[in-house]
Amino acid sequence: MDKRFIEESFPVKEVSVESAKEKNIRHGHISTLHIWWARRPLASSRATNYAALIPAIDPEKEPDKWQTTRNSIINFSKWENSQNPTMIETARKDISLANNGNAPKVLDPFGGGGSIPLEALRLGCEVYSNDLNPVAVLIQKCTLEYPQKYGRPKEVEEWGTLEGKTLKNPLLEDVKKWGNWVLEEAREEIGKFYPKESDGSIPVGYIWARTIPCQNPSCGAEIPLMRQFWLAKKANKKVALYPYIEGKEVKFKIVGQAYEKMPAGFEPEKGTVARAVASCLVCGSVVDDKTTRKLFQDGKSSAAMIAVVLHHPNRQGKTYRLATDDDNQIFEEASQYLEIIRGELFEKWGMEPVPDEPLKRVPVTFGVINVWVYGMNIWGDLFNSRQKLALITFADKVREAHKKMLAEGYDEEYAKAVVSYLAISIDNIAEKNNSLSRWANTKETIAGSFSRQALPMIWDYFESNPFSGSTGDWINSVGYNLNVVEHQLKSTSTILPCVVTQSSATSLPYPDNYFDAVLTDPPYYDNVPYSYLSDFFYVWLKRTVGDLYPELFATPLTPKTDEIVAYSHRGGGLDEAKKFFEGMLSKAFVEMHRVLKENGIAVIVYAHKSTAGWETLINSLLDSGLVITGAWPLNTEMQTRLRANESAALASSIYIIARKIKRDKTGFYNEVKEELKQYLNKKLHRLWEEGISGADFFIAGIGAAIEVFGKYEKVIDFEGNVVRAGRLLDDVREIATNYAVKQILHNGFTGEISDLTRQYVLWRWEFGEAKVPFDMAHKLAQSCGVELSREWNKPGGFIRKEKEFIRFLGPQDRNIEDLKNSSELIDVLHLALLYWERSRRDEMLKLLNSTGYGKSEAFYRVAQAISETLPNESKEKKLLDGFLSGRERIQAEINKKSAETIKQDQLF
Repeated sequence: MDKRFIEESFPVKEVSVESAKEKNIRHGHISTLHIWWARRPLASSRATNYAALIPAIDPEKEPDKWQTTRNSIINFSKWENSQNPTMIETARKDISLANNGNAPKVLDPFGGGGSIPLEALRLGCEVYSNDLNPVAVLIQKCTLEYPQKYGRPKEVEEWGTLEGKTLKNPLLEDVKKWGNWVLEEAREEIGKFYPKESDGSIPVGYIWARTIPCQNPSCGAEIPLMRQFWLAKKANKKVALYPYIEGKEVKFKIVGQAYEKMPAGFEPEKGTVARAVASCLVCGSVVDDKTTRKLFQDGKSSAAMIAVVLHHPNRQGKTYRLATDDDNQIFEEASQYLEIIRGELFEKWGMEPVPDEPLKRVPVTFGVINVWVYGMNIWGDLFNSRQKLALITFADKVREAHKKMLAEGYDEEYAKAVVSYLAISIDNIAEKNNSLSRWANTKETIAGSFSRQALPMIWDYFESNPFSGSTGDWINSVGYNLNVVEHQLKSTSTILPCVVTQSSATSLPYPDNYFDAVLTDPPYYDNVPYSYLSDFFYVWLKRTVGDLYPELFATPLTPKTDEIVAYSHRGGGLDEAKKFFEGMLSKAFVEMHRVLKENGIAVIVYAHKSTAGWETLINSLLDSGLVITGAWPLNTEMQTRLRANESAALASSIYIIARKIKRDKTGFYNEVKEELKQYLNKKLHRLWEEGISGADFFIAGIGAAIEVFGKYEKVIDFEGNVVRAGRLLDDVREIATNYAVKQILHNGFTGEISDLTRQYVLWRWEFGEAKVPFDMAHKLAQSCGVELSREWNKPGGFIRKEKEFIRFLGPQDRNIEDLKNSSELIDVLHLALLYWERSRRDEMLKLLNSTGYGKSEAFYRVAQAISETLPNESKEKKLLDGFLSGRERIQAEINKKSAETIKQDQLF
């Protein structure tokens, strides 16, 4: 088998850094074309694709060549090099050479937002991408298929140029041309509902507050539900809405910089509602959360326009004013016009123009869409009347643009491609212009409804102006699309088109042994309910291009029956849903195995955090016939999020490498285990050198170990029992634990510390000061030979069980009296630290002398190792560092006391 670079080595730390940086990139990045959840970073996709398609290099035999290739992968992962023609051409040649001079056929059966197949295109592969979700399929067509098919620059006749010809990109030109046509047509019809100010200022949008009546019978005032009152909250600009009472009415002033002075004692952070509990500003009464929801459900809530956000074309920054009667009158006129145009479009389109599809209830366990609790039962309920008017007007103009293109002689398929980008632009303004969007006061911009992977209730929302020239307007959205396409065309231009299909990954429309590689990012249990969230966009796409893609938009909402997820939309419980997910994922792996060529490679991104999920994945892969040959953890989040104190997590993504290779029929467990020890220690050394640590070290070690285990169709023990992944993982963790402790303690004294102390050291290295789910804690304890249930909540012990979590106490959390009678190294260390902190030096010296730890190199090595694993702000680290800084003096005093004791003994 020809090994690939990623099976032997990968620059984990460097590519992780580039992947995390990518979160801040906007211009030209595919994330700005259309929202898709959990989209893989381009940096990690490009680097892993490349490393999976070029040959492995032995660093011991060819160190210079290995280092050069490694550096190439690192440099190529950088965003600024994604268009570097020299790097792209070199990478393509490397891949072609490794594939007998041909472009490899590559499949992503879970294409999603298109990151992985896009990077395969960039590398010159023949790319096929698939997804079950129609929204994802359309995104991929606009990301992958149409730029390749229609985005080639062409020479066109142009009067006035030197040679009478110029290079133009027809796709970019036409999307821009028809985007402007749609804008002007829509402006002519509804622009009057977004009037400019007398000084030329343009409304960016309008801040609204939902309202409910106070339930105090003697009050009855309308409560404006606002989570806070800031309009601008920047270091150099503080502006807020100040609520005051006139009679039984809440009114507002604008206060702060360039407005009225901020009143003394006013705290804009304190709003009128939190977690659906509302407070009346007039009488002080509180409306509980159940009553608040009931008022919404019974139609007794309303909404009030509070303020208008403005910008002037010739001035920087945003300004604010209160909403007036004129603003409300214009809104009312827009509402009346909506009813007129709604009827006309119903006749014209043959369907309700405002989405009337039901807003499906995601099982409450997953809590990502809770607006139905507030009476929002159809998708159209997420928009106020002017927002509805704007969106159906733009949708109508997009449909008209398509008709005009055909009338002007455009090729039908090409016109469909052009109008698809305009349909996506409507999705983008819908995401910004709905009643779940908000005004982000720290940046003075719109935060759309999908600022996170959910649709939660928003009390004070932002209505944007689609003609404003600012974020969230029409031309801005079209511009983002053009930037993405232009960026891609500079680096993915190839004679090979990309084929995008819609089907379940459990039944792929491709022949056996067809692909050289499968590169994919499957769903993870209940991570993101894609189908429910994407219905938001599906209902609008159906109204703009649904008739052009009847195969995608034939159903009322996105298909859910065959979606590979673990939430119970089938009526069963969570256990049933979990079984469904695992069964479907196994079928998908079987399909990957079927369509892969013999010896073909698969790279599978996995992000589930529990070891139970990891075991399921391994068993599913083994059952499919695919054999894991490696695994690399990549951090795709910003570094500040990687080691949160409250919870322990793996790196956000594990890239698993698997092969379609022949396997031996049967392996015997005792022989496999011995082979595993020898092979794994070599692999662990490589992982350590790559800078992989903590939970990720064990996961990567498991990936490497499966290469041994997976060589066999089945592994049996002496009793004839088939050994599954769970038992193997216990062995791997034990081997990896011993290796890690040895490295953490800098190659020494592992035999001089107890199992409990070894577990403490590893815990701090792997999880820091986080609390950890029982499953993960149990696995670590087992590998250290510790029975966790005997240790947790033990009087005076350091292991605490808190519901389903396990936490290790630091010295600052323990009592001196509880530790006095223990000879356990970690207990003695904690007691010494507490004595040191309280300046009880004599007692500390006596303790270290009597236990013998004061002269033990292993004792100080453990203290140093724990310190090195903890962040600088850790209280435990500060205690350790203070104690260790006086180590030489402490040992000198202990030696002195020992010498005096010996002398006294000799005298007597």
